[in-house]
Amino acid sequence: KLFAKPDAAALLRAELSAKSYVPKTIALGANTDAYQPIERQRRITRAILEVLAEFNHPVGIVTKSALVTRDIDILAPMARKGLVKVAMSVTSLDPKLARAMEPRASTPAKRLAAIEQLSAAGIPTVVMVAPIIPAVNDSEIEAILKTAKTAGAVEAGYVMLRLPHEVKAVFKDWLDATMPERAQKVMSLVKSVGGGKEYDPAFGIRQTGTGPYAWTIGRRFELACQRLGLNRRKLKLDTSQFRRPPQPGDQLTLLHLLGGLDD
Repeated sequence: KLFAKPDAAALLRAELSAKSYVPKTIALGANTDAYQPIERQRRITRAILEVLAEFNHPVGIVTKSALVTRDIDILAPMARKGLVKVAMSVTSLDPKLARAMEPRASTPAKRLAAIEQLSAAGIPTVVMVAPIIPAVNDSEIEAILKTAKTAGAVEAGYVMLRLPHEVKAVFKDWLDATMPERAQKVMSLVKSVGGGKEYDPAFGIRQTGTGPYAWTIGRRFELACQRLGLNRRKLKLDTSQFRRPPQPGDQLTLLHLLGGLDD
């Protein structure tokens, strides 16, 4: 189920306008993709970006959707001020596997084309190999990084498969239905990454896992990034340009203070 928040932009504007607000980079799409197909009609994410651009507020975007290119007209000027970067999640280069894992997301080709378009517009791009699923897409790490680098990505990251709460049951059902011959091996490796558990929520472990398999994945990723020149410099977004634009009533108050109103 998708729950729309039609007042998100207005609520954000009110929050940023508060005198007590201290700017910190906002992560858009960290939990739920900000470019769900419904965004084409709702345009909630675009409205949020318009507010952030108005306030010169930094934002990092994570998505699996090529729809992000629709908002290049907003993102490019923000990028010139060091206020934005976009992370595109590329789970597999195999369109059949990608469709099986993420049936409503953009195809791998469209995601890579989006990286290319964003990069050409001067918007810093990150490729996220996420999630890495043991014995499913782990063999593609180097190929994904190389292809994304060619498309223009300058940074890279990865996330090991996470199975919190109800996600665990959903994943197991998907695994049994999609690749039953591999299900036992996959879950065995998942447990090895989680220290014997199917999911370890401990901070610092839940993203990358622990144990020999997780260590191997981490080293492969690091070596590939070094070889390709990814992550040589990680862009830190700028909070110093944040400003509150004039709000209704501000000018009237200023004129009163200056004694500029006639009786």
